[in-house]
Amino acid sequence: MADLSTTLPLTPSSIHEAYSKIQTHVHKTPLLTNKTINQIASTSSSADTTGPSPKFNLYFKCENYQRIGAFKARGAFHAVTHLIDELGVEEMRRRGVVTHSSGNHAQALALAASSFNIPAHIVMPSISTPSKIAGTRSYTPHIYFSGSTSDEREAVVKEVIEETGAVLVPPYDHPDIMLGQGTTALELHQQYDKLKTSKDEKPNLKVVLAPLGGGGLLSGISIYFSDKSTYVIGCEPSFQGGNDGEMGFKASPQKRVEKVKTLTIADGLRTPVGEIPWKVFTSGSNTKSRNLENIYSVDEEQIKGAMKLVLERMKVFIEPSAAVPLAVVLYNQEFRRWAYEKQREEGEEIWDIAVVFSGGNTTIEAIVGLFGDSSHGVDGREERAEGKVGLDGERVAENVAG
Repeated sequence: MADLSTTLPLTPSSIHEAYSKIQTHVHKTPLLTNKTINQIASTSSSADTTGPSPKFNLYFKCENYQRIGAFKARGAFHAVTHLIDELGVEEMRRRGVVTHSSGNHAQALALAASSFNIPAHIVMPSISTPSKIAGTRSYTPHIYFSGSTSDEREAVVKEVIEETGAVLVPPYDHPDIMLGQGTTALELHQQYDKLKTSKDEKPNLKVVLAPLGGGGLLSGISIYFSDKSTYVIGCEPSFQGGNDGEMGFKASPQKRVEKVKTLTIADGLRTPVGEIPWKVFTSGSNTKSRNLENIYSVDEEQIKGAMKLVLERMKVFIEPSAAVPLAVVLYNQEFRRWAYEKQREEGEEIWDIAVVFSGGNTTIEAIVGLFGDSSHGVDGREERAEGKVGLDGERVAENVAG
């Protein structure tokens, strides 16, 4: 990986600099709104009829329309361009890059490397979904399969490095990745301000919610908003301890959870929070006592409910991981109570909040498996599509990096 001494500081200005480097390589994804979902989110019937009813206008940042179908392209291009700046493109073409990933970072790094004719060596856990394996193969032939534990994945990565001299580009736990992902927030904020001013309305973005897996995206967003009043919220699946970030963040004292083992349908979030993102979350700035306001989680049925709403009402194709933040808005009573009390405390009738749809890398087969008639059962192909069964038929996942 790039030497930490050569990386930009983790500041909002560095995210602007990162954006200037990758802007020509990534898509400017749309910021969408939906009145129906606003109404649903602003009534107690969206969750518990006895619960609080905060009022929201939602803005959806659609990274499912990003290259390779996920925000990961931003961090990958920033990491690769930095390596080229430091080592030179010819040296990078000689050595190549390597990573371990369940799919989205795998595809993103393979794409970014191929754009500069740099070899990409990708280690993928056998639990990775077939669609993500196929997507990665479209950019590189160098794919290696491993078990899903961190030790198994890292052992294969070590072998690749020894054989090729490839430079490791981690999925999330590195400043280059974090700053690249943070350009999502920069772009979102610019689009939101432009939309509000075009309507002669004062911009006042109160909250941004994003999924939390390893923390590359959420830490980048937290860095960008660290000098602004906007609250940043992390969102996780609760199934089988997938809410490691929430548990560690709400512990006293706070402590990062280092191991995660979950088969949540939000397969991009099956990994523990990285060390550097964790430091960003728990640190503060001149504007905020801590960069990340809080972390909330939702169960599998709530994720499916939010995903179904997006598919049917917005006609937008997202993967389960991307639905997690909207599920928090709709169903998590702790978040809704916090928002309701904050609105009353600040004397505001309604909040503008943004939800990041992190990606859309799923398949019709996987969706059928999630929403199909349970009386017909679930066959092996559907479970493979959902990333619940590995290539070897095993049903285990641990520390699977997105």
